[in-house]
Amino acid sequence: MGAQISANLPSRDFDKTEAFYHRLGFATSYRDQNWMILTYEETQVEFFPHPDLIPTESWFSACLRVDDIAPLHKAWSTLGLSTDPAAIPRLCDIIPVHGTVPRMFPLVDPDGTLWRVIDLQGLD
Repeated sequence: MGAQISANLPSRDFDKTEAFYHRLGFATSYRDQNWMILTYEETQVEFFPHPDLIPTESWFSACLRVDDIAPLHKAWSTLGLSTDPAAIPRLCDIIPVHGTVPRMFPLVDPDGTLWRVIDLQGLD
């Protein structure tokens, strides 16, 4: 039997969250007033309403692991997301492999959720 884990993240506004993630290539697989599920390739992420969330105080995070982060980073770089380290949302540069830490890049969504997009190349 297979197993699957998905992140459950906050959204201050489902319409805005959905629009942001659609720009990144996610698709909506389920949505009602209390829950939203978005998919990206074979993965999914779930969102719950959190209208009082303060993005600059968010401690929510998730990881997206892909075979090669470079094409994804290149595609997302064309979307006009801020690269300012204090901006929300923002897209950061690729961080090279450092010791046992794999190559990755951070992405922060409009609700302050930190995504670590991690490169599976070179991981054992």
